[in-house]
Amino acid sequence: MNKSVIEIFSGHYIDLEVDFGHEENATIGCAALAVDKELQPDKVERLMTVSHGKLSVHFEATEARFLRASLSAFVDVLTLATKTIEEFGKGMDL
Repeated sequence: MNKSVIEIFSGHYIDLEVDFGHEENATIGCAALAVDKELQPDKVERLMTVSHGKLSVHFEATEARFLRASLSAFVDVLTLATKTIEEFGKGMDL
């Protein structure tokens, strides 16, 4: 993985960008992460997009504590997904 950028804004939302280096890797990562649904979808919303080899994720929550818990769980799964892509993916340069 090349670089992760986190921008925190006022309110209860955060944007995360992960540079996978290749569009295919970012798409694989997005698909792997998409199956892990939010545990409280009425309190946290997650939107993921892929563009130019980067996975962009936008979280919004009703309270800061829900945002923190959701982001923490997501980063755990993201770490596992990127390690898997690095190990088994084609032409990986993460």
